Amino acid sequence: MDKIEREILFNRIRAWVLDAGAIIREKIHDPRTISTKSNPKDLVTEMDRAVEFFFAKKIKTFYRDHLLLGEEGFGDSDINHTDTVWIIDPIDGTMNFVHQKQNFAISIGIYHQGVGEIGIIYDVMNNNLYSALRGNGAFKNDRKLPPLYHTKLTLNESIVCFSHRWLMKNKYIDETVMQQLVHDVRGVRSYGSAALDFARVAEGALDAYITMQLEPWDIAAGKIIVEEVGGIFTDIRGKQIGILERSSVVSAHPDIHEKLVQKYLKGAVK
Repeated sequence: MDKIEREILFNRIRAWVLDAGAIIREKIHDPRTISTKSNPKDLVTEMDRAVEFFFAKKIKTFYRDHLLLGEEGFGDSDINHTDTVWIIDPIDGTMNFVHQKQNFAISIGIYHQGVGEIGIIYDVMNNNLYSALRGNGAFKNDRKLPPLYHTKLTLNESIVCFSHRWLMKNKYIDETVMQQLVHDVRGVRSYGSAALDFARVAEGALDAYITMQLEPWDIAAGKIIVEEVGGIFTDIRGKQIGILERSSVVSAHPDIHEKLVQKYLKGAVK
């Protein structure tokens, strides 16, 4: 994928995402058809499916040789790292979409031969578009985000984001370690949309986001955007993430990432 192809694709995707967001806002108060997937907390609506279908149709019209990995079933069945792959979460934070009608995002990552080329996270209700084109930095709307390493940071000055579930008994990590982490940092937040949490790390509104299990469509765009501003993006053992695989994630400012992994997370994995 050459430079001109990437720029055309980048501009086209941003336009499509804004169009999809406008449709969501127009219909945000319509009656919802809500169902569950893997468990009663794993919600899906007709809007999730409609937005993914919107992108699937666009991709197959303009980029027939590209593949789609999506959450809602409109993707391709045989995907590998040699392809150009769109990894899409049409509504990241469906529970927020249903209950709050805010704090959710459209998330799209495009990978070519395993390399992240384009990341888009759209905070639909606040009309904030986070985007990155590999090698060009990351943006919030038209403002270029400064590299995270321009600001020095210590752990006790940090705002860290993770789910309250990791403070209770769970099958992934020692909850007492996470409780100690709460004590050691300046503050802890939980918002309910991984995509928006990655965007907040990239813009410096959060200093780290930690989670024990995400799917590729939760991760793909955020990884590209965070890394474009110099953030560190690994699993909780500090290892590189396979973008087509389910994984834990530590996305953090470079000054605190290693300390989070080595002092708290790596040794606490069950």
